[in-house]
Amino acid sequence: MREEEKRLEEAASHKAHWRRWGPYLSERQWGTVREDYSPGGTPWEYFPYDHARSRAYRWGEDGLLGISDNHQRLCFAFAVWNGRDPMLKERLFGLSNNQGNHGEDVKECYYYLDNTPTHSYMRALYRYPQAEYPYQQLLDENRRRGRQDPEYELIDTGIFDENRYFDVFVEYAKAGINDILIRLEAINAGPDPAVLHLLPVLWFRNTWSWFKDGQMPGLELVSQPGSSPAIRAQHQTLGSMWLTAEEPAEELFTENETNVEPLFAAKNRQPYVKDGINGYVVHNQAAGVNPAKRGTKAALHYQRVLASGESWGLHLRLNDAPPQDDSFGHSYRTVFSLRKREADEFYERITCPSISPDDRKIQRQAFAGMLWSKQFYHYVVPDWLAGDSVGPPPPPTRQRNRGWEHVYTDDILSIPDKWEFPWFASWDQAFHCIPLAMIDPDYAKRQLILLTREWYMHPNGQIPAYEWAFGDANPPVHAWAAWRVYKIEKKIYGRTDRMFLERVFQKLLLNFTWWVNREDTDGSNIFEGGFLGLDNIGVFDRSKELPAGGHLQQSDATSWMAMYCLNMLTIAIELAQENRSYSDIASKFLEHFLRIAQAMNRMGEKESLWNEEDGFFYDRLRLTDGTAAPLRVRSAVGLIPLFAVETLELSDILSLPDFSRRMKWFLDHRPEMASNVLGGGIGGVCERRILSIVTPGQLKRILERMLSREEFLSEHGIRALSRYHQDNPYTLSFDGHSNIVDYEPAESCIDQFGGNSNWRGPIWMPINYLMIESLQKFHHYLGSEFKVECPTGSGQFMTLWEVAAELSRRIIGIFQEDEHGRRPLYNGVARIQDSPRWNKNILYYEYFHGESGAGLGASHQTGWTGLVAKLIQQLAVYCDSIPE
Repeated sequence: MREEEKRLEEAASHKAHWRRWGPYLSERQWGTVREDYSPGGTPWEYFPYDHARSRAYRWGEDGLLGISDNHQRLCFAFAVWNGRDPMLKERLFGLSNNQGNHGEDVKECYYYLDNTPTHSYMRALYRYPQAEYPYQQLLDENRRRGRQDPEYELIDTGIFDENRYFDVFVEYAKAGINDILIRLEAINAGPDPAVLHLLPVLWFRNTWSWFKDGQMPGLELVSQPGSSPAIRAQHQTLGSMWLTAEEPAEELFTENETNVEPLFAAKNRQPYVKDGINGYVVHNQAAGVNPAKRGTKAALHYQRVLASGESWGLHLRLNDAPPQDDSFGHSYRTVFSLRKREADEFYERITCPSISPDDRKIQRQAFAGMLWSKQFYHYVVPDWLAGDSVGPPPPPTRQRNRGWEHVYTDDILSIPDKWEFPWFASWDQAFHCIPLAMIDPDYAKRQLILLTREWYMHPNGQIPAYEWAFGDANPPVHAWAAWRVYKIEKKIYGRTDRMFLERVFQKLLLNFTWWVNREDTDGSNIFEGGFLGLDNIGVFDRSKELPAGGHLQQSDATSWMAMYCLNMLTIAIELAQENRSYSDIASKFLEHFLRIAQAMNRMGEKESLWNEEDGFFYDRLRLTDGTAAPLRVRSAVGLIPLFAVETLELSDILSLPDFSRRMKWFLDHRPEMASNVLGGGIGGVCERRILSIVTPGQLKRILERMLSREEFLSEHGIRALSRYHQDNPYTLSFDGHSNIVDYEPAESCIDQFGGNSNWRGPIWMPINYLMIESLQKFHHYLGSEFKVECPTGSGQFMTLWEVAAELSRRIIGIFQEDEHGRRPLYNGVARIQDSPRWNKNILYYEYFHGESGAGLGASHQTGWTGLVAKLIQQLAVYCDSIPE
């Protein structure tokens, strides 16, 4: 076992709490639902960026590439100032949903470079301009631009021209569970000398201002004047911690409390407030810092003029022992090099040896982003609805998430993007767990269990969707993720955790029942479900009531449910190998699947979701008068039926006599369902059975469209909408209003379902990942004799396994360097493409341009885009062999 694996084992067995400290600090707490106490439910306006430096948060903290303990009692981050900005740079700036021309967007340059599962070693980079930060310019220009225009980014302002910026690296290395070594390094990349202020900051999350008897922790300086600074932090439950620094500094103390004077024209009860250090450094306001050197927020102030190319390093230590004379001696530097080497050894153990150096970099930075995107998430819904004891009563209009009063979150969660999506999203989280299972299966399993616990899952069985609306329905992919995590742990680590599988299965039985009872309106086994994570993919907003009444019979919702059935069936068969009572449950899910598959293909003479003329699946709009019509939009909605596929080994079926008999009974007595269960002798592998919504004939017709370069197939993966609609927009008219769907390969030009959502042409990693996996499953049964033309019209025929490999290569290629050192994800940004200073660091965007592969949306959504790490691994393992 590698050293990092030993730490993981100690953490999993509760021998040592190696995960107590980590990158759990958010990158944006302002503008979140948790901090919104407005009467109209407008968090961006109620708590804007301009308030963040002065106003204490209620539910969490944010900072610049910082860390905290696992309950976010004590936080550490750094601030910088170039002597020109109107404020310290303590947190990342970005535009709110109403300010950006494509919704909210972070306007900073930062990169997650490395991390290990126990956070024994972490490294990140913040790129800080030397000129005054263009806050107003970014706001004005994005406000001026329309939806047809691209977003105006920080790099577009020219502020980085001539390399006039500082690269500020932060490194963390753990010498022990509560002993974190910190190294800050700033490099002047520009041609001229430039001044830089560096401020390591330590503070307590404000937990005392909201209650009448709130206990207040404290920070105080314990070192002598002129010596290396040492700050003691004392907390009721955390105990004592000390922050020490190697070099003398100016010690600044204030309180992490709201400065009400500029914000609310009220009088502060004492002079030391959250922005006191900012006022002291930027505006020379000495009255804002406490000369007694104590408070709940403290900073060490360093200032230096750096020559061109000069590097400046600071060394700090945060631990639970008083400072020692040798705190920064030889052992301090040894720990950094040791932890870095151990990180290399850990990933060497995980990574396939045949992976190229560039792919290793892509994979490792993807893992780094996954691990940096952990966040302390705190939200107690009944307290939030009722208001705080020391504050005014909340407005009666505060209704968001009412009905979810059981929710009490106080956990470390895997977050999609800690700036743009600093909250959990249930289907995102399921995808996160796939690459996480490769490096930390214990954490991945606990994430999946967590959302099914009674303080998350609704008593009716619904899993909360995301912070803005717990009651929305995300695609039910939890069971799929649980099964994949179970199998990944078995393959990589050689162990099976049946207890985990059983625990999550039992809770998902409740969730499955919720889906069946709530989302199948007329009992036809055709499901609705709303937007289901695909935002603006439809003709109209699927999360709202239809403009003409009635309801939408959704191809994707029904397919997700069929996939859910198969996932639960597969888990039940696995559990039944040791507990035969699960055999009956497996039979139940088999019956559910068969009925859904039958309904989807044969609802009535002319009401199938399958359109024989087009060879594609469509949603159907059913109106209140009973009439129904297909919405003939060629989108991912019609590809998702391919995800409802599973192969079963005949040996597993025969080992469960009751299940085997039940399957045979259905095939004998319900022949109308037999087309969705193929067995030996019907074009497949004899020792297997396959369950699928689509028949082999339908599969070929769907793939003919999907693999066409004129429809779904891009050089960089599968588009969310067919390019056919570029010249053939789909129009649906209701009551004099026309609703149009046309092909948009980049950011959305409409504001339906928010400003930066787009499923009308770009490439999305989760859909591509599931498609690749589904094609592999089809190949597993249909074998090498079943081939399709890829690309359509090319005259080149491939097995489905080869098609899956081709799609994997196209997706991975988004991130890879070409012969000129360029990466498709940076297409359109010449400054990044042409400079090794920029393109060597990789961003993992929310989605990608349907033609160029350029990164779009949230720039750090490593969450599900981190799936590329798993694709790299499996392609390297299987690229030269096709498993039978």
